[in-house]
Amino acid sequence: MSALKARLTEDMKAALKGGDKQRLATIRLVLAAIKQREVDERIALDDAQVLHVLEKMLKQRRDSVAQYEAAKREDLAEQERYEIGVIESYLPAPLTDAELDALVGTCIADAGASSPRDMGKVMALLKERAAGRADMGALSQRVKSRLAD
Repeated sequence: MSALKARLTEDMKAALKGGDKQRLATIRLVLAAIKQREVDERIALDDAQVLHVLEKMLKQRRDSVAQYEAAKREDLAEQERYEIGVIESYLPAPLTDAELDALVGTCIADAGASSPRDMGKVMALLKERAAGRADMGALSQRVKSRLAD
């Protein structure tokens, strides 16, 4: 079992014992998503794959918040924000702007990228190196602007 999955399981037990129903429900959602992927692909997920599941859930929650706010459903948006906070607590610390710039520069050099056509190669490298530590949409914009120069 991956260390992250073990931590989630332990936190679920603690939330159950502590009576924190909202946190318990969110952790169960995360564990269910992980289990679903394991069953679908017939594999045991490692930490990198668990991080990918968490990132996907985070993106879904952020999209939901935007839709709920547009529909003036603040109660539902607040629930999604709570879930975002719980999910983010399992992700590694985000990279700073300076670290992101350095990482983008390194990946561009490693990929031998020289034009916007090479963006896919750079993003593939970034995806594995910045897993769970940066918003891929924002990174994509940084790469695009660096390669356009």
